[in-house]
Amino acid sequence: MSGPDLTRFSVNQQTVKQLSLPELVDECGRLGIPAVGLWREPVRSYGLDAAAKLVRDAGLAVTTLCRGGFLTAIDPQERSRALDDNRRAVDEAATLGTDTLVLVSGGLPAGSKDLRGARERIADALTELGPYAASNGVRLAIEPLHPMFASDRCVVSTLKQALDIAERFPAEQVGVTVDTYHIWWDEDAPAQIARAGASGRIHTFQLADWITPLPAGVLNGRGQIGDGSVDMREWKGYVEAAGYTGSIEVELFNDELWARDGRELLAETAARFVEHAL
Repeated sequence: MSGPDLTRFSVNQQTVKQLSLPELVDECGRLGIPAVGLWREPVRSYGLDAAAKLVRDAGLAVTTLCRGGFLTAIDPQERSRALDDNRRAVDEAATLGTDTLVLVSGGLPAGSKDLRGARERIADALTELGPYAASNGVRLAIEPLHPMFASDRCVVSTLKQALDIAERFPAEQVGVTVDTYHIWWDEDAPAQIARAGASGRIHTFQLADWITPLPAGVLNGRGQIGDGSVDMREWKGYVEAAGYTGSIEVELFNDELWARDGRELLAETAARFVEHAL
């Protein structure tokens, strides 16, 4: 008897961050999970080249690297440091064998209230970073975050805002991340997914559920699939109608989930993907 269809399933490393990278790779092999999304910090801790070899030898695809971005600084030295860090992130993505670097654009600089200006600085930075990424076989995927993060983490809050920036550049340089957690509330999002698909800019599709009440600090409120308000099949239908056929990455930040056994959580997440997204 064949197992569940996990052909398009990818697990983001943060979903089960309690597992070491070797443990994650081993469990993916045991469960038949074909792909992972990696994060820069744990990859650097393990060793970039060692991590690349580990996933390659296991036959795992790397769907994304998280994350670049934080490109809204006004101070010239801060801007220069951010550009350098993003170039390093591109290099890391290329070494790991993924073609997609997810960008969390950055919040408002201290004392600023200028959202439009901050978005323009993102576009200015991408003028330099887009060609560099493409020359290394990497695409930049702007991720709009829920508006509650606009002040401190991401001034790009909707797919429309992300596409308005991305469309200034070739699709092989800059596209978008479609993440259910951040856009499920937006009635314009389905039309913007179609817009993104028409120009080949859906670079990755991520799932997480919306659960309330949100935790203190709100960042670690991404819920397990099926536990909240988001119809995963509906959103999968939108991206597929727009022409997206790639991997579907489950990315969860949740302290209660992280307190559990990581192997059990990974198996549950794969099962929830089959139950609620296929």
